Order: sequence, then C-alpha cells, then structure tokens
Amino acid sequence: MSRFSFTLNATDGAARSGVIHTPRGAIRTPAFMPVGTAGTVKAMMPESVRATGADILLGNTYHLMLRPTAERVHALGGLHRFMNWDRPILTDSGGFQVMSLASLRKLSEEGVRFSSHIDGSKHMLTPERSIEIQRLLGSDIVMCFDECPALPADEKAVAESMRLSMRWARRSKEAFGDRPGHALFGIMQGGVTRDLREESAKALIEIGFDGYAVGGLAVGEGQEAMFGVLDYAPGFLPQDKPRYLMGVGKPDDIVGAVQRGIDMMDCVLPSRSGRTGQAWTRRGAVNLRNARHKDDPRPLDAACTCPACRNYSRAYLHHVVRADEIIGSMLLTWHNLHYYQELMQGLRDAISAGTLDAFVAQFHAQRAEGDIEPL
Repeated sequence: MSRFSFTLNATDGAARSGVIHTPRGAIRTPAFMPVGTAGTVKAMMPESVRATGADILLGNTYHLMLRPTAERVHALGGLHRFMNWDRPILTDSGGFQVMSLASLRKLSEEGVRFSSHIDGSKHMLTPERSIEIQRLLGSDIVMCFDECPALPADEKAVAESMRLSMRWARRSKEAFGDRPGHALFGIMQGGVTRDLREESAKALIEIGFDGYAVGGLAVGEGQEAMFGVLDYAPGFLPQDKPRYLMGVGKPDDIVGAVQRGIDMMDCVLPSRSGRTGQAWTRRGAVNLRNARHKDDPRPLDAACTCPACRNYSRAYLHHVVRADEIIGSMLLTWHNLHYYQELMQGLRDAISAGTLDAFVAQFHAQRAEGDIEPL
C-alpha cells in the first residue's frame, strides 16, 4: 500500500466502521489514538501501546517544535524512528496548544507569534511553518493549521475565527503540496452554530482534503452541546473520507460520537488518568487512591486481560498509587489504554454486526451499576 485511502465497510445508523490504509499499516475505524505529546505516550513503551490494540498514535507539533525541535527529529531519522513507533502517526497542527499554553500570543492574518511556555523564547507559527514542521517530523496524517477559540464565545467572534481558519486551510493545502503516502486533513470550525459549521464544511470540501476533522469541540461547551453539533456536523462532510473528532474524550463521549458518525478520536484522558490513580472500567471510573481498596485482593476488573488486572490486586494498585511509585502510573495507563481499545473493538464489531443499539444499551447499563461493592 503506497498511498492513503479509506474503505467504508459497514454502517449502523449514522455509525461507520472501516479501514484507513496507509503505507505504514492499516488503521481500523472507529479508532482511538493514544496521545504521544512529546514523542512518548507517558508511562508506556511503544510496544506496550501497540499491545493494547492501538493502530496509530498522535504527536504534537507545538511541543516537538520547541523541544527537541523538528529539525533535530528530522536529522535523527524522523519521528517514527526517533520514538521507535513504526506504525502511522498523526500530528496536530499546534494551533490549539498555542492558544491554550503559550503566553504573549499575537494573532494576525499571517499566523500566531508567541512565547514558549518552556523558556519564553519567541516563535512564529503560520500555516506554512506548521506544515513544514509536520513534514520534518514525517507524520503520516498532517493537520491544517487552525485557530480554536474557547467556548462559550459570541457568534461574531466564532465566525471570524472560522473564516480565518478556512483561509489558513487553503494555505496549508498549498504548502503541503503533493506527498504520496501522506495525508492532509482539513478542520471544520464554527462553534455550536449550525450555519457556521455548514459554511466551514463547504469551504473545506472546495479546497479538498484526504480527511476531515470536527474541531472546536471538547473546549468547554459540555457533552450535550457537543452531541448537539455532532447530530448534524458529520453529515456535512464527505461520506468517503475519514471524520476525526479532535480531543475526545471520556468513554461515553466516544460512544456518543461514534453513534453520530465519527471515525477517529484522540484524548490525553486515559494516560493522564493513569498517572493520577484513576482507572476507566466497563463499570465506570474507579479512584484507586480511595481507602476502600487498601485490603481488597480482587483485580481491578475481573474481565480485563491487561497486566494490571491479570497480575495485581486492587490493594497493590492502591498501595503503589498512594506511594507515588512509577509502576502505578505504568499499570493504570496500560489498563486505561487497553480498556479504550477494547471499547473501540466492541464498537467496530457491533457496527459490522448491525447490533450497535444493543451494544450501547449494555455499555450504559454496566456503567450505571457502578463499581463492585467493597469488601
């Protein structure tokens, strides 16, 4: 496979299952992408991430451009070799992190001038520079540079931001050029306003991309508002191209997004939660810091086959989390990523079998039961 393509294999309502084909391997959809912000999924070895079932990782343009720099990664053979991950990598554009992390930002038609959150050094990120950084990193899926305003925001500001992002999308496409085997995704913006979302989608389709993201959600608007947008936004995008919801999310966010036609998602939540003692299970979230676990010899989830559940007790997990031992972060991150990938496989299987409604009903029923009773 020398080029990028997408095959849609099955649908169930608005939900879809398929395969994204890349020269570095297939990505089964719906797909959850673990976040490897700075060239690592925190507390995990790359082979361990793969063992959870992940087909693709996400890398971060903003963090990597600042440290160790894209030029250094390129000189060392590209991001795949640098981080020892030989499967597909998607890189975001850096726009969201510039808006949320950097200080002294100055936005213009050209791009964003900002100061690094690491050392205060001055940088300019434009659509052209973002695409150049992602080319140097060697990512398989490249994202357009966009502006992502925090919600809630007034409609006039959202409209101006969206139209700026559409102009930047055209510049991103021109800068990307012709790169066989690599893909460029456009990013729909428009807040929670249907007309703006439709205008954005039309602008992106006119430019033409290999895939399309729904951006500007999971930025403070709440699940109800997010689902409200997802009830119509994916339908504005081409049926024959992947649809990526950026920065989502909790397990119930993922299930709801898949029901509404989303093919790809990413979020730091499973790895970040693993480092703070929170486990995601089929019965909901479990806080291993709680004293109720300290004498519990049972596994975190008896039905789970990850190393944390197979080899260790809740009492041990509680101990290492409370003692701030590194193995606590390692085991719980592995468990969370395993659970997320197991959930994605369940969604793929249900869509293929035409039984998604039953799968979703069982998903919510199990979560409603809550954690097992304490001993």
